[in-house]
Amino acid sequence: MTDVARIGLLGQGTVGAALHEMLGERADEIAAVAGRRPEVVGILRRAQGSFDDILERAEIVVELIGGTDPARDYVLRSLRAGRHVVTANKRLIAEHGDELFDAAREAGVQLRFEAAAAGVVPVIRVVQESLAATELTRVFGIVNGTTNFILTEMATTGASYAEALGRAQELGYAEADPTDDVGGADAAAKMAILARLAFHTPVRLDDVTYEGIAGIQPDDISYAKELGLSLKLLGVAERTGGGISVRVFPCFLYRGHPLAPVEGPFNAVTVEAPAITEITMSGPGAGGPETATAVLGDLVSILAGKAPVHEPRVELPIVADVRSSFYLHLEVADRPGVLARTAEVLGRNEVSVRSVVQRGLGDDARLVMVMHEGPEAHFYSALDEIAKLDFVRATPRAIRVIEEEFV
Repeated sequence: MTDVARIGLLGQGTVGAALHEMLGERADEIAAVAGRRPEVVGILRRAQGSFDDILERAEIVVELIGGTDPARDYVLRSLRAGRHVVTANKRLIAEHGDELFDAAREAGVQLRFEAAAAGVVPVIRVVQESLAATELTRVFGIVNGTTNFILTEMATTGASYAEALGRAQELGYAEADPTDDVGGADAAAKMAILARLAFHTPVRLDDVTYEGIAGIQPDDISYAKELGLSLKLLGVAERTGGGISVRVFPCFLYRGHPLAPVEGPFNAVTVEAPAITEITMSGPGAGGPETATAVLGDLVSILAGKAPVHEPRVELPIVADVRSSFYLHLEVADRPGVLARTAEVLGRNEVSVRSVVQRGLGDDARLVMVMHEGPEAHFYSALDEIAKLDFVRATPRAIRVIEEEFV
């Protein structure tokens, strides 16, 4: 007779309900693969159920309530009581990962969180297990499906940011309050998790600098198309300057980049290392069944006895000044010498221009430039000077550009 694995479910919203249904429908398949049959022995809802009762009866606790309070307390108590824990809570792992990992290690139990980083894309499992002995140099990708849908909508329909956001909310890709998604905080929490696992070093949410997409204009995307670029909100964690840099920012990609064709509410993550060159994984980044599938994968791994390792090995410094290429959008007076003076400021700050598009608008003009890669500090120094020139009609807009292409 197959042993029963007792599952306690904290939360039964969209993801929790989908997981509960999957556990019932696929119990036979899970038993065949993992050797144990899952059985939900308790569910904690907003106004129903007892955490203490679930903790007493369950051997694996699945946390799907979100936020950090009371999730942190429930997860810590579960781990310290010797229960394995599966969570999809990115903010919890990003903000309290050290404490939770210590508790899991001391109790000799597993803490798994595949669904916290990139939806159904199995990047955590690949980094922790398949590439555990590989020295990774960079992990980067599209880790927020909401913003990717919005940017895709703007690019394909010409919609404004506000119009595209409204469409995302209508379709259920964006929350009523989308601040964490569109402001970059959601992606930052995910990149803190991925950076920690990839580089075996403590990375906290406060270590991640991030920007959102609310300032993106349709003409930015239109001009980018002329230059062969597409716009994404990218998370990047990489080794640089003896430490690591972890950032989230909107950026343009050339057509040959593996993330350039990823559209709609999809996520994609690329992992790089000298031994493997690069691996790109993509799939749905949001939705109840998709997230529940990632949670289910963690449950199966626990039942099968696979134990991941997330012990930090070194403490690497966070590097703030990195190298980037930039797109620069200027509204200027249409008169002789404007391009020359702009180029002079850039050159004096050691910023090299890759391409230029200029359009006349009556008495004014629009000047769009893409720079070659260089120190960000040099570019921002030049930008401060350019913004003060007498022919500049509006605040300059700058967006990073990833120059590399994979052939």
